[in-house]
Amino acid sequence: MGRRATVGLSVLMALAAGPDLARAAPAPTDPAAFHDDMRKLWEDHVTWTRLYIVNALADLPSKGLTAQRLLQNQTDIGKAVASFYGEAAGEKLAGLLKEHILTAASLIEAAKLGDTAKKDEASKQWYVNADAIASFLSAANPESWPLAEMKSMMRDHLDLTTAQVVAGLTKNWAADIAAYDDVHGQILKMADMLSDGIVRQFPGKFKKT
Repeated sequence: MGRRATVGLSVLMALAAGPDLARAAPAPTDPAAFHDDMRKLWEDHVTWTRLYIVNALADLPSKGLTAQRLLQNQTDIGKAVASFYGEAAGEKLAGLLKEHILTAASLIEAAKLGDTAKKDEASKQWYVNADAIASFLSAANPESWPLAEMKSMMRDHLDLTTAQVVAGLTKNWAADIAAYDDVHGQILKMADMLSDGIVRQFPGKFKKT
C-alpha cells in the first residue's frame, strides 16, 4: 500500500472512531486517498463475498470464519459512513448490509439444496433489501446519489453476484471467473460514486485539488 493510501486509511479510521479522535486527525483529508480507501472497503466486500460463495458451495471448513470476515466488512463500511453522517446512520447502513449478506447466504444454501421455494423467497427478500440500501443512501445525499441510479447499481450488484453462484453450482468455471471480473468492475464504479458524492457534499473536510 502506498503512502497516500496509508495516510488516507489512518484518517478514515480516526474519523470513524468518533468526534474526539476525528478532531485530532489531520485535516483536511486528501480526497484522492479517501477515494482509494472507499475502493478498498468495497473491493473487500466483493472479494470476501466471492470467498464465501466458494466456501459455501464446497462446504469448506473455513466457511464460518470467512462469513465472520465478510460481516466485519459491513461494519467497516458503516463506520466510514458514520464519519460523515453520524453513528446512527453508520449503524443503520451496517445493519442493512449485514442483512444483505445473511440473506445471500440463505439464498446460496437453498440453491445448493435445490429448495426452489426457499431460494425464491430469499431472492425476493434480497432485492427488497437492495432497494432499502439504495433508498437509505439516496436519502443521505440525493443530489449525488439519485434513487433510480442507486437502485440500478444495487440490483446490478445482486445480478452479478447471482451469476457467480450459478456458475459455481453448474461448475462453469469460465463463467465464474468472468462474473467475478464483472462484479469487481461494477463495485469500483459504485465506490467511486459514493466517494465522489461525499467529497461534493462535505467540501470543507477535504483538501482543495
